[in-house]
Amino acid sequence: MPCLLYDGSGLVKTIKFKNPSYIGDPINAIKIYNEKEVDELIVIDINATKEKRKPNFDKIADMASEAFMPFAYGGGVKTFEDFATLYKLGVEKVIVNSLIQENPTLIKKVIADYGSQAIVGCVDFKKFTFGGKKPFSYIGNKINYTLTDYVKYLSNELGVGELMLQSVDNDGTWNGYDLEVISNLLNSIEIPVIAAGGCGSVDDLKKVLYGINANAAAIGSMAVYSKKGMGVLINFPVREKIIEE
Repeated sequence: MPCLLYDGSGLVKTIKFKNPSYIGDPINAIKIYNEKEVDELIVIDINATKEKRKPNFDKIADMASEAFMPFAYGGGVKTFEDFATLYKLGVEKVIVNSLIQENPTLIKKVIADYGSQAIVGCVDFKKFTFGGKKPFSYIGNKINYTLTDYVKYLSNELGVGELMLQSVDNDGTWNGYDLEVISNLLNSIEIPVIAAGGCGSVDDLKKVLYGINANAAAIGSMAVYSKKGMGVLINFPVREKIIEE
């Protein structure tokens, strides 16, 4: 599934969560993904939380009305009313990240009202100088969990219906998913997992989907560039090349 990054005005792509490069208009991208019959679409507003602003509901409404596939959104969601508005607009899943540390009680309330399938917990992780790979919060909050304990907390205590496991170190590198970490975390929980961060080829997709059996795979650079180091091209891998024979 394409994972599109929105900065409040247009689509961008990052490398290791830094240096966003402009890609284009999200509506044009969604129209192309409709034609290519993608399974699901993820849109994350990467600046909403940092800028302390609400989701751009008007723009999200435009995206949701244009998308012919299930649509997941994350970024700037802070209140129950924010969730309710997004679901009314046609967003099927809301992706939460910093809200996990800020207001877990709200997440539980949303799950109680809308069901666990309506919430995706996003776990960004990276390698630290001391202590190996840990959960990472780009807004500066310290996450006092090991990766394994953190995904268990989201799954067992908060009750989210799905997890998105994203490698900060691999983001935008085209070097492949962090198969070791994602595989270990898959084995510690029972809810569906979306692998994210680093996909650069169809072989990478096969490795994460069939080698370690992730439930889904998100692609970023591959969905917006023709090739590594080349120009912008909204595209999607040919489905027949991904299916395991």
